[in-house]
Amino acid sequence: QVQLVESGGGLVQAGGSLRLSCAASASIFSINAMGWHRQAPGKQRELVANVTSGSITNYADSVKGRFTISTDNAKNTVYLQMNSLNPEDTAIYYCNAVFWRDAIHTQNYWGQGTQVTVSS
Repeated sequence: QVQLVESGGGLVQAGGSLRLSCAASASIFSINAMGWHRQAPGKQRELVANVTSGSITNYADSVKGRFTISTDNAKNTVYLQMNSLNPEDTAIYYCNAVFWRDAIHTQNYWGQGTQVTVSS
């Protein structure tokens, strides 16, 4: 069972920055996908950013130009640098990783979530 440990959440003023980290207990070198989702009160969980095999990155339209996802394979860690934060970014952020179980099947894992609160 893969464990995902998140860190870096907290309270920040509008316009500020935070960096989230997600460390996996297994190698992410050949991972199918890894990244971040978020869920705000009263809203459905949405993809924020992820990276897939081949280092292809994806971003929600609402965070493009402000957030940057990156990986450190040696540390089995994915980062989310969040700049120019605004109150609409307030949510619980969940690390998500999709690992290969075998050649054709994947297994989805979630972190426990970390709260990001942006004050106006």
